[in-house]
Amino acid sequence: MLVNTRLNQNDTNSSVSLKTALLNPAAAYGGLYAPDSLPSLDERFFEEASGLSYSQIALKIIEKFKFDINMSVFEEALKRYESFDNEPVEIKKIDENLYINELWHGPTRAFKDMALQPFGHILTSLAKEEAKNYLIMCATSGDTGPATLETFSDANGIKVVCLYPKDGTSDVQRLQMTNASGKNLKVIGIEGNFDDAQRALKTLLNDEDFKASLAKSNLSLSAANSVNFGRILFQIIYHIYTCIKITGNKKPINIIVPSGNFGNALGAYYAKKMGANIAKIKIASNSNNILTQLFTTGVYDLRGKSLIKTISPAMDILISSNVERLLFDKFGPVRTKELMDSLATNKFYKLSDSELNSLKAEFEADFCTDDECENEIKKYANKGVLVDPHTATCFKLASKETLNVVTSTAHWVKFTPSMIKAIKNKETKDELKDMQELSKEFSSPIPEQILSLFNSEQIHKTICNQNEIKPTIIEWINK
Repeated sequence: MLVNTRLNQNDTNSSVSLKTALLNPAAAYGGLYAPDSLPSLDERFFEEASGLSYSQIALKIIEKFKFDINMSVFEEALKRYESFDNEPVEIKKIDENLYINELWHGPTRAFKDMALQPFGHILTSLAKEEAKNYLIMCATSGDTGPATLETFSDANGIKVVCLYPKDGTSDVQRLQMTNASGKNLKVIGIEGNFDDAQRALKTLLNDEDFKASLAKSNLSLSAANSVNFGRILFQIIYHIYTCIKITGNKKPINIIVPSGNFGNALGAYYAKKMGANIAKIKIASNSNNILTQLFTTGVYDLRGKSLIKTISPAMDILISSNVERLLFDKFGPVRTKELMDSLATNKFYKLSDSELNSLKAEFEADFCTDDECENEIKKYANKGVLVDPHTATCFKLASKETLNVVTSTAHWVKFTPSMIKAIKNKETKDELKDMQELSKEFSSPIPEQILSLFNSEQIHKTICNQNEIKPTIIEWINK
């Protein structure tokens, strides 16, 4: 069962089912839903799982949660992985004690497909079962948007609104959104950054007037961001799978995650609690190093900070939503509400020494400047390996004593100008031509889904200020 991450001192935390949390992800006091306990995976589970496929392992893990959704729905949802390249996850050894866990073999070539492909089937199935129509909203820093649009494109009973920062994504990420052709999709570029988009999403999820307007059109409201626990569920699985496939869960592994909104790292934390043999979860940030500050000093401080645009734009985030679920798991709902209220009111909170030590027992963190990131891209290109500018932030956190797995979150083709600058030390004038040049040089084929973007038509041209988002969505719904 799932419970609210935020409570006042004398409140009772009532639980909700997964179905309820999926369809209505906004909890009281602005909180999130998180598991009150996690299932344990014993030695027998890991022995039996060693010879299974990714989808078979995923199903066995989901069964352990005993959710209120029929397992046949999950079985059908996991069939979405059949459209991925081979197994949905590919693990490659690239150096001594160093592996890359490639999570980007789905249709939009980013790790968000790992969760959003099955999630899309589940949410659509639940909407049909409830005989309701839904507006699914998402805010994106570059990868959640394309993956959400792809999974729900032309789904019956579903409309989708995607908010993205108009100058805050790569060109390929933007094309994946603005050229999305599903008749049920609305893409809105906003003036501002990802934190502004995420703030708008959370505000609308709790806006009773907005929900009433949707109800007049027979629409209920849900979200595809990782505020929805349905996303996090699928992010637990690939970390467990990694431990099974590399060592049979016999040896400890450091999981290194490029992180902005913390969902990927949270998935690793839950996997460790369930029994995956994970030593440390290492958080790699870019110059927006708010998570490095938190995990090294215990301070989350937004005062005087503004977002820095980097070559790893999907991590250009200062308000990291899923940290809240970690705080809840470590310190309980009352303390979590205190901390989150302080962040909202004062743009600041500080953990006690004992609370910080509790985080340090599981996590390490560091950040990577753009120059360091470019150096890592070039270093591995010289070894014949292309890594995107998010994956590249991870390598400085690898230790020599322990096995390390870098969580690779996106295909390099989504960030060609940054790749060209790092490897060739030149600016991109023709993105497609440069992409083809790298593809040929490194024998790394360009996926057809990416190539086709350059010949597709822009469909979504709406750009909004913050105060225009709500009326723009209502106007679209009422057409």
